[in-house]
Amino acid sequence: MLKAGVLGAGHLGKIHLKLLHQSEKYELVGFFDANQEASATIESELGYKSFPSMKALIDACDVVDVVTPTVYHFECAKQVIEAGKHLFIEKPITHTVAEAETLLALAKQHGVMGQVGHVERFNPAFRAVHEKIENPMFIEAHRLAEFNPRGTDVSVVLDLMIHDIDAILSVVKSNVKHINASGVSVISETPDIANARIEFENGCVANLTASRISLKKMRKARFFQRDAYISVDFLDKKCEVVKMKDAPEDADDFAMVLTNAEGVKKQIYFDNPKIDANNAILDELETFADAVSNNTTPIVTLAQGTEALRVAMQIISNFKKI
Repeated sequence: MLKAGVLGAGHLGKIHLKLLHQSEKYELVGFFDANQEASATIESELGYKSFPSMKALIDACDVVDVVTPTVYHFECAKQVIEAGKHLFIEKPITHTVAEAETLLALAKQHGVMGQVGHVERFNPAFRAVHEKIENPMFIEAHRLAEFNPRGTDVSVVLDLMIHDIDAILSVVKSNVKHINASGVSVISETPDIANARIEFENGCVANLTASRISLKKMRKARFFQRDAYISVDFLDKKCEVVKMKDAPEDADDFAMVLTNAEGVKKQIYFDNPKIDANNAILDELETFADAVSNNTTPIVTLAQGTEALRVAMQIISNFKKI
């Protein structure tokens, strides 16, 4: 078992503590949080060991899980890597792209592994169709949330949209060519609603909308490719694959057959992939343990987390041009 510790014991940090404690692949050694009063409460009420300093926790671990506010990610991760410990870090990887690139170089220099907590990669609905998304040419994603003051210290792009950015980058095998975006600050000092149109070099276009001032929650994405339409509901954990194939000459009366302007007949098939229920956060933590133990590539690498951040920052920079 790998010895693991958590840096940051806020809302998400406490979830990570609970899951690491439950996991059979980790031995939870404890946590460190700069808020001593909160740390004492967590230690007494939940029973997790509170370490007196960040260094003390890092020294006791094989893997350190960084779940601090984003602005502290870089300094925490830097200390973890320089101590030669493996790093799991929540999204976004860092506050700036330059910081993320520095971490990449340090991880290579010190020979440690890292994974970024882009949890939607582990959403069972997305996992069920990931391999079926082969060459999407148009993608549409909506991620809407009700207002919550927690997280409004950063733009909605880094708070919400980055989930869809990472998911899209994982299936579009092409470089970003151009980005158009707009964002509006309604309640917060940073944008609360944003839309981005990402054009890729292979011709694929992705249209993303994210809002944290909506009246209802929605986390949906649709992928359109040749002869197929794939939808993913990240919130309700549902997915659907609609395929079109050349219609047989003897199609039965109940078959859904369409005829295009050229007279070509296509039959529509519905595929509902099996969705295996899971705890996505536990899965991301445990697959990282597997990567460390087996010396294999993590599912969401530091490099991929950096690219998601790079695209997010390009979207944000577009706001300033409006």
